[in-house]
Amino acid sequence: MAKVLKIRDLTLRDGQQSSFATRMTQAQVERCLPYYKDAHFFAMEVWGGAVPDSVMRYLNENPWTRLESIKAAIGDVSKLTALSRGRNLFGYAPYTDEIIEGFCRNSIESGLGIMRIFDCLNDVDNVKSTIKYVKKYGGIADCAVCYTVDPKYPKLSLWDKIKGKKNPAPVFTDDYFVSKAKELAALGADMITIKDMSGLIPPQRVSALVKKLKAAVSIPIDFHTHCTPGYGLASVYAAIAAGVDVVDTNCWWFGGGTGAPALELVYLFCQKLGIDLGVNMEAVAKINESLKDIRSELNTSVFGADKPAPKPFNPLTDAVPAEVEAELNRAVKAAQSEDFATLLAAAQAIEAYFGFPAPNKLVQEAEIPGGMYSNMVAQLQALKAEDILPRSMELIPTVRLSAGLPPLVTPTSQIVGAQAVNCALDEKAGRAMYTTKNNQFVNLVKGEYGKTPVAVNPDFREQICGVREETNYDISKYQKQPNPQLPEAGGVLLAENEKEVLLLELFPLVAKPYLTNLKKKAYEAQAAAAAPKAEDTAAAAEVKQPITGKTVLAPLPGKVIDIKVKVGDTVAPGQEVVVLEAMKMENSITADFGGVVKQILVAVGDNVATDAIILEIGDAAPAAAPAPKAAVAGNKVVAPLPGRVIALKVKEGDAVAAGDEVAVLEAMKMENSITSDYSGTVQQILVAEGENIATDAVIMIIG
Repeated sequence: MAKVLKIRDLTLRDGQQSSFATRMTQAQVERCLPYYKDAHFFAMEVWGGAVPDSVMRYLNENPWTRLESIKAAIGDVSKLTALSRGRNLFGYAPYTDEIIEGFCRNSIESGLGIMRIFDCLNDVDNVKSTIKYVKKYGGIADCAVCYTVDPKYPKLSLWDKIKGKKNPAPVFTDDYFVSKAKELAALGADMITIKDMSGLIPPQRVSALVKKLKAAVSIPIDFHTHCTPGYGLASVYAAIAAGVDVVDTNCWWFGGGTGAPALELVYLFCQKLGIDLGVNMEAVAKINESLKDIRSELNTSVFGADKPAPKPFNPLTDAVPAEVEAELNRAVKAAQSEDFATLLAAAQAIEAYFGFPAPNKLVQEAEIPGGMYSNMVAQLQALKAEDILPRSMELIPTVRLSAGLPPLVTPTSQIVGAQAVNCALDEKAGRAMYTTKNNQFVNLVKGEYGKTPVAVNPDFREQICGVREETNYDISKYQKQPNPQLPEAGGVLLAENEKEVLLLELFPLVAKPYLTNLKKKAYEAQAAAAAPKAEDTAAAAEVKQPITGKTVLAPLPGKVIDIKVKVGDTVAPGQEVVVLEAMKMENSITADFGGVVKQILVAVGDNVATDAIILEIGDAAPAAAPAPKAAVAGNKVVAPLPGRVIALKVKEGDAVAAGDEVAVLEAMKMENSITSDYSGTVQQILVAEGENIATDAVIMIIG
């Protein structure tokens, strides 16, 4: 057992992402930094993951400023860490080496010390470029092996066994993970992380795995886990007893639950074993004083209510309660003797005493990430199809195995979950499974994400993709994002330097409005400073008119993140008009009636209360609404689920064959390919791109 254990603090990235939807502002982060400098953590995870996206999308802040300001405050005391997805970085498609190199170079120049690199398929080919460029510019390449488990296949009946039917052999064995670590070490990895993104690894498994990894590679081993299913703290204790080099923790107020274990509970355990963490716990106590207030602020701004918090505790000044002391002694003894059942019970009792969230039994039994489950529930609620949740859950192992058994981590967990929902909807409607398939699932099966842990059946690939051979993503097809001049900002480029260009490439949907608003405000401020003062500036302000028409109200409190219409637009009943972020979800706000938008009473970035008026809709002029198309005779292509038409792949008069893609529908945050069941000619198209349509809406007629 090691006498020194290094701590990677996750609070400012994974901690706030797991517990508070990545909403810590720059000002809140900066309140903690003086104490972080004194804490002397080995490393601080502060960037990557959802941070770059969220600080632009929700906080109107610059991601590069976030990283650079932390580096300026911390200096070289702790290594700053970020998380990225190999050659996919933060997106769904692989990037060119030019973009990967630019991202790595700018990240390291801005203060990054360690890049934690993972691939959603554990395909080491997908992390080669990032390893190369991180090391080229002086960073540390921390390569993560994503921990996952084999699906729970249906129990075979006696008759199945007599017929010789067998469930697939286990894939995710200790040997599988050790072999991945060896491959990564051979590529130049400076350390290996066991990345248990779902918190599914029990203490006995991590103990064995740490020992095998330590024997197989000569570089440090880090253990990263979450507490959702209830294994987290016990598994960290087991990893420490097995000799792990680094563990990931959160400070007290962001620890436990959906996050990593609390540092203070690791500190108490290590004290009894004589293990030095190298951390100044007095500084950690000061960090926690700031985090307690920040937690309260985030509760109000993110959830609108208090999220249950643990009891206050400072291990330097508060006496350890007798019952906790007894459980700690029991945990130490159990870890040393490898009595893992007792270790788990003791660790859970310690967390329960302090009021950390209880284990989520549903996630534990389902063996899928908690976020994947909650995402599926939200999707089905939006579709008003909650009744098929049990069947969707049953289909996950089948869908996952058919797609090559990918680990369930972002983005594959979302892809598999959404496709399981599609398959359940197909069954319910009497259609064959995989009639409705999202494009990301098609790309996964095709091979564009990389090599899956098990080979995809060529027959299945042909059914889903139309090709039998595995087909990698063609990087030569990558097209850079447009970088136009902005007339509204004095003609400057949307992205004026390499860092802004990278934001545009990595987060096009978020960076474009963020950078546009940034440049527009700078231009307006410059113009205002240069202009003579007006006698009466009130006249320049927009005056809201008295409301005489119908209103669209906010159904729940949240933040306006997108406005889909402008004054003067004609809207139809059911059309999406605003997107409201609430409870970590993007909520589509639709109009209950048709008409013309008279006033918009909110702006992007506004926080609104329940029943706040979002916009006013007046009656449309009689001539404004064109007569609806009357469907001609022929075979109908209908929408298998509600969503927004984002592409029409054919036009009237085109010849199509059965199975041809004719439209793309965005639903459940996925792009769903709509195919024709018939051969013939497109007689009539009854929808337009951008239109929101309901289940069974007629998209086109094939004659």
